[in-house]
Amino acid sequence: MSTQIAVRLPDELVRFIDAQVADGRAPSRAAAVAQALQRERRREVAARDAAILATGPDDDLDALAEHVVDLPLDDLD
Repeated sequence: MSTQIAVRLPDELVRFIDAQVADGRAPSRAAAVAQALQRERRREVAARDAAILATGPDDDLDALAEHVVDLPLDDLD
């Protein structure tokens, strides 16, 4: 199921979305926006998980937590 919503975006973002569609990186404006939101949701989940690992009491996971905290979150496609 999907819900149609109206969103007002700055012209710069609309041009970016249109370029994504024109370059074939997204099939439509709606798909480009949905992809961006899904990517942001994954980034937030990864950041939350990294924070949990970084503060958790399990000493065996300390090295993993330190590694994950330092990973870039901008390309979680």
